[in-house]
Amino acid sequence: MPKQLVAIAPRKTAIVEYDERPINQEEVRVQVEFASPKHGTELAEFRGESPHMDDYYDEEWRMFLPREEGKRTGLQFGAWNLGNQWVGTIVEVGSRVTDYYVGERVCGYGGIRESHIVRGVDNFYLRKMPQEMSWKSAVCFDPAQFALGAIRDSHVRVGDRVAVFGLGAIGQLASQMAKLAGASYVAVIDPIERRRVTALRAGADEAFDPVTQDVGLELKKATRQVGVDVTIETSASELALQQALRGLAYSGTIAYTGWARAFQGGLDLGREAHFNNAHIVFSRACNALNRDHPRWDWRRIEETCWELLETGALNCERVIYPVVPFEECGEGYEKYVDQRPDQSIKLGVSFT
Repeated sequence: MPKQLVAIAPRKTAIVEYDERPINQEEVRVQVEFASPKHGTELAEFRGESPHMDDYYDEEWRMFLPREEGKRTGLQFGAWNLGNQWVGTIVEVGSRVTDYYVGERVCGYGGIRESHIVRGVDNFYLRKMPQEMSWKSAVCFDPAQFALGAIRDSHVRVGDRVAVFGLGAIGQLASQMAKLAGASYVAVIDPIERRRVTALRAGADEAFDPVTQDVGLELKKATRQVGVDVTIETSASELALQQALRGLAYSGTIAYTGWARAFQGGLDLGREAHFNNAHIVFSRACNALNRDHPRWDWRRIEETCWELLETGALNCERVIYPVVPFEECGEGYEKYVDQRPDQSIKLGVSFT
């Protein structure tokens, strides 16, 4: 029987068998070759720290409200297939499927498992991959959307100076996109050396270590005391936000992209934020109404990101690190995603 990676309890994984059903007339079966999890929202749920555990976001009220007593969150430990995206080859197609063929290489959304059955009719999210496209680029489709959302929400323009805080996949891609958007200077900030080096190799101009350097002051020094025009904050750390405010130019913009938890301390809005007229935009690419609606929506962001990845305009080869074999992905997930994120950027899983 085929196997999949499952969260059996908070912060605990297992590789378990699953039943593989026959496909219907409008479905295809894909043999998975590579996959990758999500290091942000999925991790919060894996740790049992998500606000969706005890509350739910009410779309009508546009606020979190308590769940009814006994009502499940939708996350079932023991059955929850961990993972975000995968790349594989179609091995079977239903009789009504005309857009996909056996042998085609595709990328889709779903958990880390040996096979997927997905809809093969009018399915935007079953993306065909050109032969030359790297699987590492394909599994960056999801973080690329939030990186592009931050770039657009912050209105990065030609000649702007930009700082990117947090160099997971979203931050790595945001730093590359800032350059594509015409930024004259891009600084990247992360305490992990490998992440800083990866961003520099992909085109960032300068990197700072927030553990050993006063990042806000360094950004002012690098910009002749003016500060950066735009900051993309992906780390969701209150300490990073404080330094972002310190290094921001007067009336500059911070696109706050990270999914924050309740702050414990270190953020003081009575300092630079109060004096420097900072603009903070909370950026979420998948919001129902884009800030540039109706010209831009989530689908246009998705299409633009796929084109950037498909054409090689974004370099994801070093963003996917490390890569572990499927047989070791349970231990790999616990170590590189949860316990030791300092030893990874975005985990890759290989089935080949």
